[in-house]
Amino acid sequence: MNRILRKLPGVFLLGVLLAGCGYTTRSTLPPSIKTIYVAPFKNEIVLARDQGRQVYLPLMEVDVRNKIIDRFMFDGRLRVAKEDNADLILKGRLKSYRRGGLRYTENDDVEEYRIYVTVDLEMYNTRLGEVAWRERSFTGEAEYFIRGPLASSESDAIKVAIDDLARRIVERTIEDW
Repeated sequence: MNRILRKLPGVFLLGVLLAGCGYTTRSTLPPSIKTIYVAPFKNEIVLARDQGRQVYLPLMEVDVRNKIIDRFMFDGRLRVAKEDNADLILKGRLKSYRRGGLRYTENDDVEEYRIYVTVDLEMYNTRLGEVAWRERSFTGEAEYFIRGPLASSESDAIKVAIDDLARRIVERTIEDW
């Protein structure tokens, strides 16, 4: 009986190791993919729409591209390179910027907004000479209050939404192979 009790922790540890969930922090990118080029984004926001007004935010497409490049550099698993030397090329089109009421007061005044920055994406694999993936309506978002102790400006919220979008794009690129 003592022999069995002494072996029980080892058997338990072996069972835990064999039944692990397989989670890893390593990239699922193929080993041949090491560099990426982020092409300049196109701004395709239509200012006049039937469903409401669109807001033109000057140079938002530049801010989106720069934040994506910063995020890839921060992540470090893909090196940002020139187009001629890149294994992957990310192309994007800025499709919309929307702001919608999220929380209202008793008088139906907006107290909190949620904003959405939406892009269409295409990842081109130069090694294989083909499109690796496409994403339509890929969105980053942020919320902000207009009054009170948690109040912030819409421009600050836009920066948060673009940061959220960049984070999601890098995750999609690194983890979804």
